[in-house]
Amino acid sequence: MTDFSRYAVYYARPPGPLAEFAAAWLGWDPVAGAEVPHPDLPGLPRPVAEITATPRKYGFHGTIKPPFRLNASASPEALASDLDALCSGIAPVHCDGLELHRLGGFLALVPTGDTTALAHLAAEAVRALDHHRAPAPEAELNRRRARGLSPSQEVNLMTWGYPHVMEDFRFHLTLSGRLPAEEADAVAQVLTPILAPMTEGPFVVPDLCLFGEDAEGRFHLVSRHALTG
Repeated sequence: MTDFSRYAVYYARPPGPLAEFAAAWLGWDPVAGAEVPHPDLPGLPRPVAEITATPRKYGFHGTIKPPFRLNASASPEALASDLDALCSGIAPVHCDGLELHRLGGFLALVPTGDTTALAHLAAEAVRALDHHRAPAPEAELNRRRARGLSPSQEVNLMTWGYPHVMEDFRFHLTLSGRLPAEEADAVAQVLTPILAPMTEGPFVVPDLCLFGEDAEGRFHLVSRHALTG
């Protein structure tokens, strides 16, 4: 297994039209570990490369356990083994569907309907795999605090290394960096008719994926682990 600087557990869309479009939209395919040419879409307020600069390095994903460094006693192989064991005891998660929304200035696909099982899945992954995580450096903690944290987010930061987990978790598949409201609306108008046929029907999470961050800060799919509980 490649020696990555950080690891994360993500939902990654299985192969298909949405995964292919999203890889091109973001300009990075974490499965192939390669850059992808952006689509030429009329009506955008700025080039796709600028709209997607912030989320590009992560690839199209939904965070389950946020990126973390391994501690001295952990290994990528042990992490993958524990993730596999976790997934063997949890059933696939079903939500009503996916819809494009603006979240705090950026655009993302978010699940609709009851997301309780999805939140439970994320909480279990954060909790069960945390013994592999090295404490976050103080500079990283201070950087996250600079954005302003609620009391519960501060507790999460100190306990789990990241503020937006547990009760502060909201699953989303990021499609842009932060945009002014007018630009976000313009991008949404372009993306909505493209994404709608790709997101019809229920949204299912059939597996969890281990991702690794390379020396250039880009994330790669390392392995998929089926939810079989």
